[in-house]
Amino acid sequence: MAATNVSDPQYYHRVVDCQWACPAHTNVPGYIRLIAQGKYTESYLLNRESNVFPGILGRVCDRPCEPACRRGRVEEKPVAICRLKRVAADHRDDITALLPKAPETKNGKRVALIGAGPASLTVANDLLLAGYDVTIIEKNAQPGGLMRINIPSFRLPAQVLDEECAYVIDLGANMQYGTQVTSLKGLLDEGYDAVFVGTGAPKGKELDIPGRWDAPEQVFIGIDFLANVHFKHIEKMEPRVIIIGVGNTAMDCCRTSKRLGATDVKVIARRGRKFFKASPWELEDAEEEQVEIIENHAPKRMVVENGKLVGMEFEVLQWTEDANGKQSSTVLSTVIIPCDQVILAIGQDNAFEYIERDIGVEFDKKGMPVVDKTTHQSTHPKVFFGGDAAWGPENIIWAVAHGHAAAISIDLACQQRDVVTDRPPQGMTLVSAKMGMHSWAYDNDYESAKRAKMQHEELTKRFKDLDTEVELGFTAEQVATEVGRCLNCDIQTHFTASSCIECDACVDICPTNCLTITTNGTPIDELRTRLSAPALNLSQDIYVSDALPQTKRIMVKDEDVCLHCGLCAERCPTAAWDMRLFDLKKPMAGMLAGVASI
Repeated sequence: MAATNVSDPQYYHRVVDCQWACPAHTNVPGYIRLIAQGKYTESYLLNRESNVFPGILGRVCDRPCEPACRRGRVEEKPVAICRLKRVAADHRDDITALLPKAPETKNGKRVALIGAGPASLTVANDLLLAGYDVTIIEKNAQPGGLMRINIPSFRLPAQVLDEECAYVIDLGANMQYGTQVTSLKGLLDEGYDAVFVGTGAPKGKELDIPGRWDAPEQVFIGIDFLANVHFKHIEKMEPRVIIIGVGNTAMDCCRTSKRLGATDVKVIARRGRKFFKASPWELEDAEEEQVEIIENHAPKRMVVENGKLVGMEFEVLQWTEDANGKQSSTVLSTVIIPCDQVILAIGQDNAFEYIERDIGVEFDKKGMPVVDKTTHQSTHPKVFFGGDAAWGPENIIWAVAHGHAAAISIDLACQQRDVVTDRPPQGMTLVSAKMGMHSWAYDNDYESAKRAKMQHEELTKRFKDLDTEVELGFTAEQVATEVGRCLNCDIQTHFTASSCIECDACVDICPTNCLTITTNGTPIDELRTRLSAPALNLSQDIYVSDALPQTKRIMVKDEDVCLHCGLCAERCPTAAWDMRLFDLKKPMAGMLAGVASI
């Protein structure tokens, strides 16, 4: 096997599993260490370099980082990465003077952003700092997009949303509130150098079953229901409510219904719990609020008597799976569940009525724009898409990642550079964390504490209104314990083969047996069979060193099971092993012009 190229930022980046899994590649271990030091402001600012909305995402992120967390490989639950993000946001100082400022002299390029949701705001953040004149066109009276009108305030307080949106807008964005774009062609004709479409997926899916339109005033579409509650068009619900669907929108709908007076709320799912789209914690919170979740029931018809909806009939299903994993269902029986109102939360669609089909923006058979996955550029060279508008509903952190990538492309396109080949590359710094013979600039003790449990408002208090935030945050004691659970995966074990004397001290002391000195060989699968500990996670690379000077054998390390404890480096008599802080340098709009964005 060829030696691992550790000069490639992607190698060590992949080892920091939480950062790798985050679409925006947030420096998770870095901001957690700053929290451990009580540096909440610095932690918030480090977080904001990549995700733009730490306070928002510390409450409502879908947490792709946590299933990837290395802590989950040594015990049941990962570090509470998302909630620690909130800790920094809640306890930081005023950061207004510390935020980057847009240059006073603009570069002469004008960009229009349709929608003021997370994707557009991220694009605006990056382009304003790179000297662009940015106009955001928003149909509502406030920014935030679906973050504001489709996420209930008991999960995301308006104050947090207002503050973090303002940090971007105050960079100098030209805001056009209360403005509906009716023609993309007309917008392009206004002379903008680029247009970014960040309008989300604002159209809820329908359910075409008998009875659907026999009592339409008693049936709501999920995202429309949440928007109507936000705008106070709906202020009361009937006692018995059924929600069809088990995504996060469905969870918001059922919990909102409880706060508007519903007492008997049922969420109906076609399949079993392991197929639910809702995040596990969203399901747990709903059930804590006495929402009943019913599995394996398929809607058959809405029962309407004398023009009034009185219930829904469901087929009770049994699912089986064949040898190829294909699932099929059998109807066991039917059941009628009484209800007064129904909310359909079975998905969302995009709506692009304002985009003319003859201006160069191509659409696929599903009515979605044809968009490049890397550049976010459509088939029209001046039109870019991001967030839910690009490929359908995703979480906010994906919209942020889209925004950063699209901003790079817009910058390149406006500078008449190739949006594919001229993209700025990722970089890294790798600095020794050594402070003495056996001392490191981080806490490398293994903390055996279990994951902290989020404190919630009492049930009797949380139903009084729609604005009482349910999650109360961690206590100081919980924070102190939880930050200690991070394994500091960005402190990399860096090996210098030429310094190794093959004494086996590192192999002997490794608590997870992740190190092996062996003869080189191919293929990689055969080499894995000779490791001290079985290499069970084949999706993560193993490290292979250059030939060792004494015997020409190689040092092999299974990155999957390493705890980054540093014992190998402490024991090594020649400092062949070192613990080095890895910092990923992410490409941003304006970098090639010498303007770095934050």
